Amino acid sequence: MKVITVDALEWPDDAEPMPSAPEKTLERLSLYRRLLVTIVSDGRRHVHSHDLASLSGFTAAQVRRDLMVVGYTGNPARGYSAEGLVEAIGTFLDGPEPEAAALVGVGNLGRAILAYFLGRRPGARLVAAFDIDPAKVGRVIQGCRCYSIEEVERRVHDHGIRVGLIAVPANAAAGVADRLARAGVRGLLNFAPVPLRAPAGVYLEQMDMTTWLEKVACFARNEAIGKDGNQ
Repeated sequence: MKVITVDALEWPDDAEPMPSAPEKTLERLSLYRRLLVTIVSDGRRHVHSHDLASLSGFTAAQVRRDLMVVGYTGNPARGYSAEGLVEAIGTFLDGPEPEAAALVGVGNLGRAILAYFLGRRPGARLVAAFDIDPAKVGRVIQGCRCYSIEEVERRVHDHGIRVGLIAVPANAAAGVADRLARAGVRGLLNFAPVPLRAPAGVYLEQMDMTTWLEKVACFARNEAIGKDGNQ
């Protein structure tokens, strides 16, 4: 698959540093927090590393190493305070307020993304959506107001948006990424079915659902072949 490159940008003078932990550690911490929220809601006050290991699929040693990054320690007998650990991970991952985020592309996928995040409280909250369809502009869709794509620069500035989600057709993704970056967006989450290269100073995550589905299907097929003994 061809990789589309967006124009390079300089890192802004007021840019904040990237998180002081490896990407995989950040991913695991986010997962631990979601698991801990469920644990707290079930009425449990303490949790051990082997509990999180069992729920997350990682080892207890890996869990302890990750929790050392946030500077939180537990009691050998009782383990970690579940609520305290949620707060400590939140302090490490989040800012004082959720990052303002924008979605570009309010088609079927975009609507599903808006519906998924409606009422949830991750480290970013969707405050604006953009589309080229006049029938969608000016409407509130899944709790988020939709603006014309021509308003990106103004709305990014007005809302202090630093996170952008891209859910547009493949041929429009590079232009959207470049436009968001030039408007001041620092992090991009790309759902478009094409790989992108981020502008300089912008963090990019690719959400390639086709590749993930093909990988899962391949493993499932090979597992079935192995059990059946067929070639």
